[in-house]
Amino acid sequence: MRRIVLLVPAVLLATACSSGTSKPSVHAHDPVGTPAASTRDAAGVFKALAGAVPTAKMAWTATAANDPNHLLGRPNQYTSKIAFADSQIPAKDTEPGGAKMYKTGDVQLGGSVEVFSSPGDAAARTKYVAAVTKTVQWFAEYDYQHGDIVLRLSHLLTPDQAAKYKAALDKLG
Repeated sequence: MRRIVLLVPAVLLATACSSGTSKPSVHAHDPVGTPAASTRDAAGVFKALAGAVPTAKMAWTATAANDPNHLLGRPNQYTSKIAFADSQIPAKDTEPGGAKMYKTGDVQLGGSVEVFSSPGDAAARTKYVAAVTKTVQWFAEYDYQHGDIVLRLSHLLTPDQAAKYKAALDKLG
């Protein structure tokens, strides 16, 4: 019993120390420090991005009931999430032969904004998404982290189009 009591504090200390310093090596990863507790929400972040990229239109807002990932508000997961469509993506790329490949809210129609309570949680999500999406071309995407924000963009955007989003994200405080 004594051995368990000594191990628990050591495990907790190791976990606490490692979570804030994680800097995963993923494509388009751009960590920037922000306060530990976020006061942002995804809709507010999107409003700033849409000001710089007017082809982006809000498409969907996650709630605990409709989040297909079941992550909203869960421990270490996003505190808010929205998805948007971008009219720069030709319909022929999302509806080949007239068949809809994607549904409202899918990243491939434009993108999504996920806001976390800490940069460490955002970094963990960015690393996870990059690991999942790099193995299947259909799921490929541009992923950018800015402090507590994760911006996910459709691979159907050109690199120059994605760069405009990243530049707008980088201007956020």
